[in-house]
Amino acid sequence: MVAPPSLTDDAVLEQLGINVIRGLAMDAPQRANSGHPGTAMALAPLAHVLFSKIMRFDPSEPEWPDRDRFVLSNGHASILLYSMLYLTGYGLTLDDLKAFRQLNSQTPGHPERRHTPGVEVTTGPLGQGFADGVGMGIAERFLRAQFGSEACDHFTFVICGDGCLQEGISHEAASLAGHLGLGKLVYIYDDNHITIDGPTELSYTDNRVERFEAYGWDVDPIGEVANDTVALEDAIRRAMAVEDKPSLIVLRSHIGWPSPNFTDTKEAHGDPLGEDEIRLTKEILGLPPQEAFWVPDEVLDLYRGSIERGQAERSEWETRLAGSKVDRTRWDAALRGHGVPGWSDTLPTFEVGEKIATRKAVNTCINATLGAIPGLVAGAADLTGNTGVKLDEGGGMQSVENPGGRQIYYGIREHAMGAAMTGMALHGGVLPVGGTFFVFSDYMRGAVRLAALSRAHVIYSWTHDSVGLGEDGPTHQPIEQLASLRAMPGIQVVRPADATETAEAWKRAVDGDEPTGLILSRQAIPVLAETAGRAAEGVARGAYVLRHEEGERPEIILIGTGAEVHVCLEAADRLAASGVAVRVVSMPCWEWFEDQDDEYRSSVLPEGVVRLAVEAAASFGWDRYADDSVSIDTFGTSAPGTVALEWFGFTPDNVAERARRLLDATRDH
Repeated sequence: MVAPPSLTDDAVLEQLGINVIRGLAMDAPQRANSGHPGTAMALAPLAHVLFSKIMRFDPSEPEWPDRDRFVLSNGHASILLYSMLYLTGYGLTLDDLKAFRQLNSQTPGHPERRHTPGVEVTTGPLGQGFADGVGMGIAERFLRAQFGSEACDHFTFVICGDGCLQEGISHEAASLAGHLGLGKLVYIYDDNHITIDGPTELSYTDNRVERFEAYGWDVDPIGEVANDTVALEDAIRRAMAVEDKPSLIVLRSHIGWPSPNFTDTKEAHGDPLGEDEIRLTKEILGLPPQEAFWVPDEVLDLYRGSIERGQAERSEWETRLAGSKVDRTRWDAALRGHGVPGWSDTLPTFEVGEKIATRKAVNTCINATLGAIPGLVAGAADLTGNTGVKLDEGGGMQSVENPGGRQIYYGIREHAMGAAMTGMALHGGVLPVGGTFFVFSDYMRGAVRLAALSRAHVIYSWTHDSVGLGEDGPTHQPIEQLASLRAMPGIQVVRPADATETAEAWKRAVDGDEPTGLILSRQAIPVLAETAGRAAEGVARGAYVLRHEEGERPEIILIGTGAEVHVCLEAADRLAASGVAVRVVSMPCWEWFEDQDDEYRSSVLPEGVVRLAVEAAASFGWDRYADDSVSIDTFGTSAPGTVALEWFGFTPDNVAERARRLLDATRDH
């Protein structure tokens, strides 16, 4: 690769700063004996340009709402981001860099949102950050359209690599971004021709320029200028001037440059260079070859100028916002991802005995509260009406006609939808609600996991939640999804028993600050008399006694979730008629129940009482709460929903019989 252009006296310090970044990129993985130095070394000039010449940010106020956003989609190059956060003054120290990838450090192996100040999104699984950036672009344009440029007017910058572009999620996300015509979205593709296996030509011969042009992006292949800061800045500013489409800058870099033995090799991708190679490389760069983590004061002063500059830019924004006509109540609620004060007063109520699918109940809740939740944006993966996220007002988001539309038509792109929702939530100002059939939550799983890890405030409307969906059969009938999502830390999995519980679940999901999955029925189920007086308190606690037993103590407890709760109530009628003291518990959310104290949990599920769980899903996990379960541990069947449910035993008669058998077996012991 060509050397950097000859330096003027004014550029000497900047080049030293770039070389210091390269030194840190070598030293931290070497100290950890783990990490990815090569990409960070090659992209040091790009990071320098972005952080010192392009982006608007205030390290003293990392959450300033109108800052530019930066996403390192190829998160394995995390040492590049950590080095810039340290140098520009986000609170990281040299000791933090020395603790790279170590226990409880501020510099984990891949960037984590809410763990390290200045990290906007959690990245590492390739392609996720690419799609998160699209969500951030959606959020910025939505807020600008809703509240005006005085409140919101900034860019999202994304660095991505070959791995990001090879993962299928990038195809979906790029297509969506192009369709929506998202300006203020600038991606720099690090085309370094190296993956872990070796040269990208082993598996990757796409024409990336033509691919992104076909998606509707502005594409600028700038070639071999990774060391030319002037060319890099010019390219980025050209992209920033494109207002009606996202931009992709294709940058040909050389991984590990200027390592004499490992430039352009797979070894520079995923392994520390070794002490000898680092010494040789530092000699080329003019750094002290024997000194690790060397940062001279003049370099630190150069980058710490970001603090004063950012504070001035933030102050200008605060003055603009204060002098604008922005409704601060709605703006503040949007930033929090919550409703305006009193928003839940607009929640609907439902008539006892009415039969309504919980997917339709959530749609009633969303539309009733839409006006009081200013950041709410809803959409689905080509299933808008089916999944309860169809908005009565707000219109479809379009690139020109309605950039502030509150309805997003994601198309058949579950992967991109899930990650874009995470990006919107972590950008701030948007409460994204997204829907698909529950079985297709598997397509979203990578994004859902990162949302949980990031504590992103998103709401998933996952519908058609059991074999009760009917004739579409085993390919569309979820079985293991409930258990698998309950096993994931950080997500609240809620399966409401009826429309009344759905309204309470919607309230808690909106008021919360974590991802929530609403698991909703296709089929109509009765609005229960029992939930009318108890759900308001009970749902938020995860489980509650829906019907108390006759007598001082129950002989058996039936625990139901979702559409099976009314089956439990009817089975309880049969058991009670034969003299059994039976309690019915609705358990919409395991996670919320686990948050309760021991006294409450034992009041709902007293020790020493036989328990039978009833849920049209896999039995896995129910041994935590129940002695046995009426469940499904095979794939489903193609039949009308009522027939399928009866076939698998979700009838009052079968549940009552299973309860009697469980009681008899317990008494025999």
